[in-house]
Amino acid sequence: MINKIIIVAGDPNSINSELIFKTYKKLNKTKKKSIYLIGNFKLLKDQLKKLKFKVGLTKLNSINNNSNSQNKLKIIDIPLNFNKPFNVSRKEAIKYIKKSLDLAHELAISKKVKGIINCPINKQLLEKSKNKGVTEYLAKKCGITNKSEIMMIHNQKLSVVPITTHIDIKNIEKTLSSNLIIKKVISLDLNFKKIFNYRAKIGLLGLNPHNGEFLKNSKEKLHIIPSIIKLKKKGIKINGPLSPDTVFIQEFKKYDVLVGMYHDQVLSPFKAIFHFDAINVTLGLKYLRVSPDHGPAINLIGKNKANFLSLLKCINFLEKR
Repeated sequence: MINKIIIVAGDPNSINSELIFKTYKKLNKTKKKSIYLIGNFKLLKDQLKKLKFKVGLTKLNSINNNSNSQNKLKIIDIPLNFNKPFNVSRKEAIKYIKKSLDLAHELAISKKVKGIINCPINKQLLEKSKNKGVTEYLAKKCGITNKSEIMMIHNQKLSVVPITTHIDIKNIEKTLSSNLIIKKVISLDLNFKKIFNYRAKIGLLGLNPHNGEFLKNSKEKLHIIPSIIKLKKKGIKINGPLSPDTVFIQEFKKYDVLVGMYHDQVLSPFKAIFHFDAINVTLGLKYLRVSPDHGPAINLIGKNKANFLSLLKCINFLEKR
């Protein structure tokens, strides 16, 4: 049985090291043994010293190296040039993040680990590779080109999925189509069942205020309602279009997953309800990938105020799979 879990240290200019050190100290011996961190050993050691945390570290060249340091955080070393621990150049940060993600992908695709947890990454660092985020980057590494990968923000009481993810709001309407909605919901239905062993009750939100009831050729009439009809014929448990301005008051409790048309339509109300008690799960890859449901929080570096709950939830989630 595979019990190793990879954590990618992620953005070097962030609260990630604080999250990792705080989380690691909360783990029992069994959980500590399963954790392997991909990152630069010297950087993490310097950041540890700067933050004044006490966590034992041990350096590995690969996941196959045996370490006798049972309670020390095992770090698979990735090269990185830097002078100051929280001030790595953009050029070096991009190379470091890509090397880290590529190694994590190789370990996961070869089934040497249970799954990947990546700590937050500034999206701008992946833009030059024409990927809008880690979800899209790893989907490309997995050879997925049909946009069937899913970004699902998960809490035990509710999950949310945006049809479009990291795109400019002015491009949302022209990007949405019946084909895209159907493809995403079919992938959600299939992969949700693989993870949780039951089929999700899905609520599909509209795009316009009041679901475009005053518009003749609204997205709801042209694409969303026809998609729901086709998906129901395929046996998928789906209702909609639901009104985005009221669904998060009480109606959301009827569903396992709410699917919105764009990122902030579902993530903003979801985070207002659940705060840090959630994780980001990528569905549709050839392995499990999860991450904390927040960004790198540069403004909190060195202040010892970072909330590590989401990272801890990521570890607990993968351990149960």
